[in-house]
Amino acid sequence: MLEEALKLLKEFKDNGYKAYIVGGYVRDHILGIESSDVDITTNATPKEIMELFDEAFLSSKDYGTVTVVKKGVRFEITTFRKEINYKDNRHPDEIKYIDDLYQDLLRRDFTINTICMDENGEIIDFLKGRDDLEKRIIRTVGDAKVRFSEDALRILRAIRFATSLDFSLDKDVIESIQLNKELLKNVSYNKRRVELDKIFTSNNASKGIGLLINYKLDKALELDNLDKITNTDSLIGIWSVINSDKYPFSSNEKELIDNINKVVKMDNYDPMTLYNYGLYVNSVAGDIKGLDKKKITEEYNNLVIHSRSDLDITSEDIMKLLGREPGEYLKDIYEDIVDKILYRKLENEKEVIEEYILSKY
Repeated sequence: MLEEALKLLKEFKDNGYKAYIVGGYVRDHILGIESSDVDITTNATPKEIMELFDEAFLSSKDYGTVTVVKKGVRFEITTFRKEINYKDNRHPDEIKYIDDLYQDLLRRDFTINTICMDENGEIIDFLKGRDDLEKRIIRTVGDAKVRFSEDALRILRAIRFATSLDFSLDKDVIESIQLNKELLKNVSYNKRRVELDKIFTSNNASKGIGLLINYKLDKALELDNLDKITNTDSLIGIWSVINSDKYPFSSNEKELIDNINKVVKMDNYDPMTLYNYGLYVNSVAGDIKGLDKKKITEEYNNLVIHSRSDLDITSEDIMKLLGREPGEYLKDIYEDIVDKILYRKLENEKEVIEEYILSKY
């Protein structure tokens, strides 16, 4: 990936433009972390980038980001710019294209995200981001109060980087987070969730959750029950504990959250609970409660049946046996025989089941 990125930078240079890899990829490269996102900054305008590369298209992102695809790798390319007068603590009123890398870097969030790499792989570090990497500290570019008031989402990004990199927050960053935390209410739930998901799925998630609680960001973010999250490694499990109806979820996620919240009140080793809700939901619920997931898995695997299709009898068999047309009675019979088979009071053999049905129905 780096090789392709450097080739792309050389194409810019060969055509008379300046271009650099910037931000997360360079940061992670220095830290020895594998990264798949490559951001490039250039003095070429979006129009010039589109003319330069056939495989370029305007990104769905705001403010003229161009995406270029090379050998299956996506590069997000943004023109050097100044951002003027942020509105709603999130978006600038105006952007102005410039021809100055240093000035472009001054608009960015954290020093560790301002380190650049040129077409020769040489590091350019105007704002001492590399020093902060070595010190393992999150520090804003310029005044932290200004950075967070411009774009309140940067508060969550600070927590996210401190979490994923296991870095400390600079003293001014901490003070400015506490001063500006209420501005998080101006950030959309979608944007909040993207950052929160990255915090919750980090290998260091407990640190991130602790920071959110310590700086009382849970209130501004409308996140209940953060202090009740203990043992779950599952993202959907964490959101189940939070149990918020304000954040966006797909219909599948909503169903999982509802089921987990039901099952967390049940016995997750019980055959009927395992049968009705499946291994994943019970495992997540068990994780939340600190149960032995290995035992839950064993109990699930030991079930006589895992679904109705495992029964050694069909609806047609039952109707033929009783000489009846389809009806609600079939549901009652199924529930009865599933219960008996799960608790090993009835063998899952067609003749045995038929004998039971005839004797009772």
